Amino acid sequence: MIACYCHHFVLPLPDGHPFPMAKYARLHARILDRAAALGVVLVEPAPADPDDLHRVHDSGYVQRVMDGSLAPGELRRIGFPWSPAMAERARRSVGGTIAALRQALAGDGVGVNLAGGTHHAGVDRGGGYCVFNDAAVAARHVQAHGLARRLLVIDLDVHHGDGTAAIFRDDPSVYTFSMHGARNYPAVKPPGDLDLALPDGMGDAAYLDLLAAALPRAIAASGADAAIYLAGADPFAGDRLGYLALSKPGLRQRDRLVLRRCREAGMPVAVAMAGGYADEVEDIVDIHEATVIEAAAAARTWRPVPAVRRA
Repeated sequence: MIACYCHHFVLPLPDGHPFPMAKYARLHARILDRAAALGVVLVEPAPADPDDLHRVHDSGYVQRVMDGSLAPGELRRIGFPWSPAMAERARRSVGGTIAALRQALAGDGVGVNLAGGTHHAGVDRGGGYCVFNDAAVAARHVQAHGLARRLLVIDLDVHHGDGTAAIFRDDPSVYTFSMHGARNYPAVKPPGDLDLALPDGMGDAAYLDLLAAALPRAIAASGADAAIYLAGADPFAGDRLGYLALSKPGLRQRDRLVLRRCREAGMPVAVAMAGGYADEVEDIVDIHEATVIEAAAAARTWRPVPAVRRA
């Protein structure tokens, strides 16, 4: 299984900025230390090229990101200061999900991006620490290259993927499924195909029961050839911005459930890390590392199923 990394394309942030940029280098170090045992090959992805970005994003918005002409309001919405490094990192993060999805479809069954999950970015704007929407760009990439016709986005970040839902609102070829905090960011949540809004304080048992019931519905309704899974660390009980109460073992069970259901459906899956804002960065890294371990285990046991005709 490949795991794509871009931690060395550092987004410069001012002191005290709340985004936990350090998690990416720490996660890479942990996976590097265990790569041979896990059967993981670490890969530096190519940046998403303009053609990929323009399949999803407005060309004027892409140009403003690349040349630094974003308006102050656009930057406030994103939450990052502009720099050439910011633009490059955004492209690399998207490239990681493209590469992970391509490799999953090529026969590995599972591919991982050690970044990604930038689901708040819409057609002509960024938002919530998201510049470009990696899941949307990866979905359009594999469709354009004839690698998959229909995609399922399984979004288990604690925040609603408003950008993804808006991008695919009128497109039945990409089915969006989200479980997110009802009272959490963003305030306006465009409807996806299957949205489950969760009350504050939901713990492991209730969450996993709900997921176990809803996921088969999403898989069946999507008719998808492949999935993109946003495995957010922010439903964790210790997350500053999550408001749910899942434990680390509960989140690992979540990952195992998603990967098992995808495997049973014969649906290759790309996994992106998405959000995580615990006070202790090591808690975030623990959760992301467990996701990668579960993905690697699923890849080792992946068995292709005979091709089926999907509607």
